[in-house]
Amino acid sequence: MSDVTQRDRIPPGARPRPVRSLYAGNARAVMLRGWQATRSTNWLVMLSGFFEPIFYLLAMGIGLGTLVGTVTTESGREVPYAAFIAPALLAVAAMNGAIYDSTWNVFFKMQFAKLYEGLLSTSLGPLDVALGEILLALLRGALYAVGFQLVMQVLGLNLSWWALLALPAVLLIAFGFASIGMAVTSYMKTFQQMDWINFVLLPMFLFSATFYPITVYPEWLQHVIQALPLWHGVELVRGLTTGDVDWAMLWHVLYYVVMIGVGLVFTTRRLRALFLD
Repeated sequence: MSDVTQRDRIPPGARPRPVRSLYAGNARAVMLRGWQATRSTNWLVMLSGFFEPIFYLLAMGIGLGTLVGTVTTESGREVPYAAFIAPALLAVAAMNGAIYDSTWNVFFKMQFAKLYEGLLSTSLGPLDVALGEILLALLRGALYAVGFQLVMQVLGLNLSWWALLALPAVLLIAFGFASIGMAVTSYMKTFQQMDWINFVLLPMFLFSATFYPITVYPEWLQHVIQALPLWHGVELVRGLTTGDVDWAMLWHVLYYVVMIGVGLVFTTRRLRALFLD
């Protein structure tokens, strides 16, 4: 029997599927769909996330700041306490906005709404879905950051013109956390497992030189903190808003570039493994 005849007798479902494209160039459609859904149902949740860092700034920076006075940065410069913690809270605002969208929202869409199965049955590839969801999380982080930076400007906490570069720095931070957040969430199966995300975020928020210089910690703990992504974001934004800028800040940028790349690769592979292979 000829090879042609044998192939004709193979049931259609048993034929090997062609390799699906990883990227169809339409991540924008995924992001817009998510934004429309968020705007119509979750805008109050988004608004509450915007005010959280502002409350911290008013309570800690202005309230406690009257008792603390000034803080000496690592370069030896003295800055008001409110100006010291404000850029850290700006980085936290970007992290929170990006993380919430790229973890809990993604978890619901993946485990309950089964949204990604429907999206990947179209011409979209896993990289389209990953980029679309990450860009949606990036948008939320950017909104939080822009609003918070305006508050900083009104309160006179931007001490340098370098603060204009804090916005792109914050977008980089949000992109990094969104990429890693979605990658981690793709492995989560239960709500109990999702609680580990908050378990990691809380100590990182408290210990990443957010409210006091890293030099107050023992040297061994300083090395642990310097490995955390939020510390790099805090140092990057703080250097820009206080004018304490040097070439060493490029290491913080490189940290987030690597973070983004790792997150995109793992998320794309995971979505492909879950829904296409």
